[in-house]
Amino acid sequence: MQQTIGIIGAGHIGQTVARHLIKAGHKVILSNQRGVDALQGLVAELGRNARAGSVQDAAQAEIVLLSLPWSQIPSITGIADWNGKIVIDATNHFISYAPDFKVEDLGTKASSEVVAGLLPGAKVVKAFNTIFYKTLAEDPRVAGGNRVLFVSANDSAAKAQVSQLIESIGFSPVDLGDLASGSKLQQAKGPLATLNLIKL
Repeated sequence: MQQTIGIIGAGHIGQTVARHLIKAGHKVILSNQRGVDALQGLVAELGRNARAGSVQDAAQAEIVLLSLPWSQIPSITGIADWNGKIVIDATNHFISYAPDFKVEDLGTKASSEVVAGLLPGAKVVKAFNTIFYKTLAEDPRVAGGNRVLFVSANDSAAKAQVSQLIESIGFSPVDLGDLASGSKLQQAKGPLATLNLIKL
C-alpha cells in the first residue's frame, strides 16, 4: 500500500530513507529548516514521488519521520497537532559530534521519551537511528536475508504500521518493546547503536 511520509530534516538519514521509500513506491514530502528552495535539487533527483514542503507541510503527512539534529527538535513542538500522529523518531541525542560524540544527559529517560514529551499525543516509534547512513543506503537485501531495523513504541498499532512500512522497503523490523526499555537499547551510545545485523 502506497503511503505518504513527511520527512522533517533532509540530512543523511532523511535523504537515505526517502530514497528507499520512493524505490518502494511511496511518496515523500521533504522539509528542512532552510526552506523549500534549498531542496529543489534533491527533489528533482528523487523524482515525481518526492516533493519539497515546509516543515508544517511534512507534519501533515500520514506518517512523519524526524531526522533532525537533537538541538532542533524543540523547534517543531508547536507546528502541528501531533495528537494521534505516527512519528518515527530517527534522531540521536548528540550534543556534539566528531571527535567526542557527546550525548545529552537525560537522566533515567530514553531519548524517545523526551521526544514524545515534546510532541503531545504523538504515537512515537523509534526506528532508523542505529545504522550508519552509508550502510543504511545500501541494498537492504543481502546474503540471502534482510538488514535489521529495530523498532520500539508504546503504541502497538503504530509500531505494527511502521514495521509494515519497514518491511515494504526491504528491511526486517525487530521489535524491542516500549520506549522506556526498548528504545534505550537502540539510542545513541546504547548497546545496539551502529550494529549492522542481517535476518536470514
